[in-house]
Amino acid sequence: MKISRARLSDLEGLVELFNSYRMFYHQMTDKLGARQFLEDRLSHDESVIFVATQDDEYVGFTQLYPSFSSVYMERIWKLNDLYVTSGARNRGAGQMLLEAAKKHAEQTNAKSLILETDSDNMQAQALYERNGYKKDDSVYHYTLKLK
Repeated sequence: MKISRARLSDLEGLVELFNSYRMFYHQMTDKLGARQFLEDRLSHDESVIFVATQDDEYVGFTQLYPSFSSVYMERIWKLNDLYVTSGARNRGAGQMLLEAAKKHAEQTNAKSLILETDSDNMQAQALYERNGYKKDDSVYHYTLKLK
């Protein structure tokens, strides 16, 4: 298993993973949209994406978005996406992707690495908790849907 930071040259393999990730969250398949979205993020340096490959096959990815904490006046990273193909789960890819995200956050002197996951995604929650993530019951997250 190899973890590396994604580049535009990884776009083909990444599109398949990203499309599968979105379908996991009940979205319609849209490979053209996925390609455009990822190409925009990578070419404009708007996110950091790490990919997991095994035997030249793309088996997982995580995408981080930069942000800042006004309260602490420090950088934070949002781990927005983490996905591992069903055939590669329980083989260390998720763990390695989380480690790459943490290392990147540390190297950029971030205050924290934050994430959210569905309340019924128990497998992901267990992975996050094994890696030191704590469920924050002290704040509420609100969403204002605009579309």
